Amino acid sequence: MPDMTGIELQRALIAQGCRIPVIFITAFPDDAVEATAMQAGAVCFLSKPFDARTMITYLDQVLKPDKAGGTGV
Repeated sequence: MPDMTGIELQRALIAQGCRIPVIFITAFPDDAVEATAMQAGAVCFLSKPFDARTMITYLDQVLKPDKAGGTGV
């Protein structure tokens, strides 16, 4: 994204009241960025390369409502 970082996008979405599930994917993992993303409510923070099954697991998590009141986008 040329105009903002993923963290900046996440903050902008939260500031606008948009509570969509966020999955971070990066080729440049950074512990501080990961901690910030997760504290702000990210579903996960994946570092490339990652296993496709891992992505499917997280997509299933955010796309299917759970019995505890999940969003089920």
